[in-house]
Amino acid sequence: FIDPGYFVWCGSVTKSTNGKYYMLYSRWPLADGFESWPITSEIAVAVSNHPGGPFKHVKVALPSRGTKFWDGSATHNPTVVQHKGKYYLFYMGTSSNVTIKKKEAYTNNWWQYRNTQRIGVAVADHPDGEWKRLDHPILDVSADSTAHDALMVSNPAACFDDQGRVILLYKQVCKTEKINGGQVRFGVAFAKSPLGPFVKEQKPIFEMNDGGKDWMVAEDPFVWFQKGSYLAIVRDVVGKFTGDSGAWALMVSKNGKDWLPSKHPKVIGSTFFWEGGIPGASKLERPCLILDNKGAPFYLYGATRADKAQTLSFNVAVPLLKK
Repeated sequence: FIDPGYFVWCGSVTKSTNGKYYMLYSRWPLADGFESWPITSEIAVAVSNHPGGPFKHVKVALPSRGTKFWDGSATHNPTVVQHKGKYYLFYMGTSSNVTIKKKEAYTNNWWQYRNTQRIGVAVADHPDGEWKRLDHPILDVSADSTAHDALMVSNPAACFDDQGRVILLYKQVCKTEKINGGQVRFGVAFAKSPLGPFVKEQKPIFEMNDGGKDWMVAEDPFVWFQKGSYLAIVRDVVGKFTGDSGAWALMVSKNGKDWLPSKHPKVIGSTFFWEGGIPGASKLERPCLILDNKGAPFYLYGATRADKAQTLSFNVAVPLLKK
């Protein structure tokens, strides 16, 4: 899926009651540069009659709405979950009045936008309907300055278990003397309702018993609940789970707190291939999986860059073979 004139990132797909497939995705103008996502990203909706596309842009779901709101500058990292006739859109928002130039990246001004990331949820009766936002995040940074998530929280992944409880996996960054903070880790929180309140677990997840020296181990989880277990596809940043840095790994947990790689963890390698065997120019990131009516996975989605210069990005659909 390409949205002309925009970078496309993320891509969370759900099948609606009308039989169509809707993708909630992040987009921001090509003219702003690839690293402008914390400043000018907005979450939009695309639709297709088939899970493999082609998808077509429908509308902007969560536009900028002014910095008097916690998510007033940018919205990003959409994850859409359907439950009891409602659609819940978990996402990251930023809000800052700092003046920043086009294509400015990794400066103090840029980090100030990045550090305002918080997690929210919007609710709709239909994916291309009106999304109602809250005036506050459902997951904020911890007040404890030594917490793993004292600086920022983002990259939400959520699902419901068989008891209706919500699990929320999220990226967390701790505070240090540097403006960009310290290690990037993933946390988990639980709630009885998608609107919260969420109760955080203090211990990071997706960790290896090696002292935790790496800056980042896992990223971009997609989570679902099936047959009494939580499952998650994560980007294996440094190859701890698959031996392939940048591959996608399948993780399993009984309680949502303690995660291990599955027996066969590699979902897709750090290099993906187009039809005809041509390798992609960049890794796939931001995984999403869609299941059929019997609970069998049949399409994977991921975001990728068109080239090393990051002049374009788009979403890719990967059909899965049944065995």
